[in-house]
Amino acid sequence: MATLVAANLKEAGRLGLDSFDGSKVELRPDWTEDEVQNVIRAAYRQVFGNDYIMSSQRLTSAESLLRQGNISVRDFVRALAKSDLYKEKFFLSNNNQRFVEVNFKHFLGRAPYDQDELAYHTNLCEDQGFDAEIDSYFESEEYAQKFGDNIVPYFTGFGVDAGSRTVGFTRMFNLYRGYATSDRTQAGGVVARLNRQLATNVASSITVPTGSGEAYQVPQSSFGGIGNEEGRIYRIEVTGLISRQIRPVIPRSKTAYLVPYEQLSQRMQQILRSGGKIISVRPA
Repeated sequence: MATLVAANLKEAGRLGLDSFDGSKVELRPDWTEDEVQNVIRAAYRQVFGNDYIMSSQRLTSAESLLRQGNISVRDFVRALAKSDLYKEKFFLSNNNQRFVEVNFKHFLGRAPYDQDELAYHTNLCEDQGFDAEIDSYFESEEYAQKFGDNIVPYFTGFGVDAGSRTVGFTRMFNLYRGYATSDRTQAGGVVARLNRQLATNVASSITVPTGSGEAYQVPQSSFGGIGNEEGRIYRIEVTGLISRQIRPVIPRSKTAYLVPYEQLSQRMQQILRSGGKIISVRPA
């Protein structure tokens, strides 16, 4: 896999990648204590989005099981992800769209590719809860192929490999701004970063960090849309029988759709033709 790392990128510092490390951390057979400690550090950093973890908050029992060889790296990472600490930091403090975004980043190393992925995982959060959403990543074929049982998840969204999508590269910049910041302290707070891009199926612009005022624009001809468009996204709440051609954000008895302003009228007509009843329309 060809990976974008700071040494290969002329503008790395301006893009916020000066601290980016694309190397994998793997626990090999006959590991040493230093190696298992490196795996543990990498797992905490990846799972908790570089957020500060106090000694009293560490999962010492899971660390001990890993050190004794009773669980795999995948089991250890999953234990961190299903901990009360992760739930507190990312599930209880965020809306479901933002929670799904950080889960993709932490566990698959990439951004969501499209609204179908966002809708599927948001549905898991709504209908089956926290544990089902977390398990879905670790039991996926993608996780098995990328990381297996012995590799700590790392950022693959900057790589070019079989099955990867170009749109994922620019979207990853909306979720990752280097190891100098954590996922809980980045600008934007608890707001989901990718709602508009996923709703309109366009790539994101790459905004230069630290208030420089510059941006690397996504070419309109390449991606079929203007990446830095600032139009609003609206949330349509609907009840009734809805056509499967419309992709819901929360497929429940009261369904919600995220729709860009320029598609609002067309989508509302489509919902009504499909037998749905519109309850409310408001900015997302």
